[in-house]
Amino acid sequence: MTDPHSNTAPEAAVLRGVPKQLFIDGKWLDAASGATLAVDDPATGEVLCEVADASPADGALALDAAVAAQPAWAATAPRVRSEILRRAYEIILERTEELARLMTLEMGKPLAEARGEVAYAAEFFRWFSEEAVRIDGGFTTTPDGGNRVLVMRQPVGPCLLITPWNFPLAMGTRKIGPAVAAGCTMVLKPAPQTPLSSLALAGILTEAGLPEGVLNVVTTSDAAGVIEPLLRGGRIRKLSFTGSTQVGRILLAQCADAVVRTSMELGGNAPFLVFEDADLDAAVDGAMVAKMRNMGEACTAANRMFVHRSVAGEFSARLAERMAALTVGPGTEPGSEVGPLIDAAGRGKVESLVRDAVERGATVLTGGRTPDGPGSFYPPTVLTGVPADAELTRTEIFGPVAAVIPFDDEDDVVRAANDTEWGLVGYVFTRDLDRALRVGERLETGMVGVNTGLVSNPAAPFGGVKQSGLGREGGRVGIEEFLEYKYLAIPAGGRRG
Repeated sequence: MTDPHSNTAPEAAVLRGVPKQLFIDGKWLDAASGATLAVDDPATGEVLCEVADASPADGALALDAAVAAQPAWAATAPRVRSEILRRAYEIILERTEELARLMTLEMGKPLAEARGEVAYAAEFFRWFSEEAVRIDGGFTTTPDGGNRVLVMRQPVGPCLLITPWNFPLAMGTRKIGPAVAAGCTMVLKPAPQTPLSSLALAGILTEAGLPEGVLNVVTTSDAAGVIEPLLRGGRIRKLSFTGSTQVGRILLAQCADAVVRTSMELGGNAPFLVFEDADLDAAVDGAMVAKMRNMGEACTAANRMFVHRSVAGEFSARLAERMAALTVGPGTEPGSEVGPLIDAAGRGKVESLVRDAVERGATVLTGGRTPDGPGSFYPPTVLTGVPADAELTRTEIFGPVAAVIPFDDEDDVVRAANDTEWGLVGYVFTRDLDRALRVGERLETGMVGVNTGLVSNPAAPFGGVKQSGLGREGGRVGIEEFLEYKYLAIPAGGRRG
């Protein structure tokens, strides 16, 4: 197969350096059937390379390895687990440039942003390396004095981790980090669009000293066929999934048979509220971060920008000026600020949402036209006067489109912001601290950014409410998802019975 990047030395070297096989029980293996899966470059539409395409039998083999490795891994000293994560953190930082370039090739984000994700991803390993040695329990006596109560924490057991394509390295470390720290073995299934970052991560963890069978990576185009038997078989004890709400519902149903513990980070429809007293410079800066991070392909992306009518015109004009000035191009090109969307289907969805909004009365201030040429590019777009019945107010845009909706009253805008099945994150811009706290408390979301467009941080609990998910990732509670409580009742005073 011809390598479309064969004449670009850095890209070719990065691609050659990543294994293309399944990683099972510490070994790189071809799929049992010999099948392969093409990985495309969203900037050109051409094939970058091919990786092994696992079947259900390969998935079962990966789970066998995880189950076999679980007892010894659970008994490993916390400090040993901690130091493996710390070494992996250091290796990731040492290889920032190659990992960033790899991510840009398979996912499309500009190199500058990819470098930022590498640092963000590495930080999860550093954070959970520190949490590994802080797993605690408790000791007390029952109120009647009859028993001593000893509480301990133990790993939940073999885990299935499913990661999305939009943050291919960080979503891997955000799940692997706490699992390793807690003493759980894993089967990781990355998104078929972006398997290379996960395969590179498996190599790094092996280099850092992770034992065979603790992490197993299965790349596949048959997610349903591979995953369902793993969840229904009774040996997977924990599912951690990041992806769409639609797929999350299916996985929850499959987990029910074996009562598999679940944590899920699902879709979002983030409201971005700008009040009349907001610092407009800060609000526009925040909107650029909340909207344009990852070309808008983020569950935390500002989806509905509710702006007080008295400042809506000025805010929209400033935002359109900033958006129009962004440079669109392949992520590997110097100066590129907006890369391609993940694929043609992703771009087609954005095109359809913009067209629907315009047909219903929205005005395009900038963008809104699909460029000619190869790749899945879409220009940064600002729409004003977006009506409440526009389709993009009810679904994730997942693209570089800012929809500005004017409002007049605080109570009305909070009701509008909460009028969605999702509840991941919201943003509030105001100089009034009382209002910031009041509105932040009323928003039905798991996270709120107050005068900031960025809430993600490994030290904070990331997650949502309603149909945006279950559980939290990151922060002190992130490791809780991978631990079980066990209570021992011990008769006081040496009594028996």
